[in-house]
Amino acid sequence: MRIISGNHKGKKILLPKDKLTRPLKDLTKESIFNIIKHSKLLNVEIEKSNILDLFSGIGSFGLECLSRGAAYVTFFENYKEVLIILKKNIDNLKQQNYSNIIEKDIFLKNTLEGLNRKFDIIFMDPPFKEKKLTCLLNIIIKLKLLKDSGIIIIHRHKKEEDIFPNEFNIIIKKSYGISKIIFGDTLS
Repeated sequence: MRIISGNHKGKKILLPKDKLTRPLKDLTKESIFNIIKHSKLLNVEIEKSNILDLFSGIGSFGLECLSRGAAYVTFFENYKEVLIILKKNIDNLKQQNYSNIIEKDIFLKNTLEGLNRKFDIIFMDPPFKEKKLTCLLNIIIKLKLLKDSGIIIIHRHKKEEDIFPNEFNIIIKKSYGISKIIFGDTLS
């Protein structure tokens, strides 16, 4: 696995040895960034943006954003085995000043309430079997964590059918192999 573009293009990202983590594949990651950059339906730029990377894993998405000029990434991860690798990846790319890691279970009460910024992009790459996304999206909407022009990107299994809150507006839905990428925002 590697950084695809930007200041750290070609640099390797460490991978976990266990099979419990499903790192974002380079092809899927590249598709996401191509859609962000070229879609006329989206009004967001990676450069100088604040990113919230939920279910961060090894940090593939957030580190790619930093390489492409994002201002800051907040990583959320609580799996101890992968946290070690996430920290090493951030250190290896010298991104400590442009990121922080919150080591908490995203579904615990009040976990997101401590965030003191709004985000241009919120990326969610939960385990494919995770069923509590609606709850998480409702919290994001309630706390107004997304900027007015921001987007939420959700990476799901192609066959997974999620129910989204009424305040969530699906802008783009694309399927790639076993993956489905959903781009949306919150209705103002």
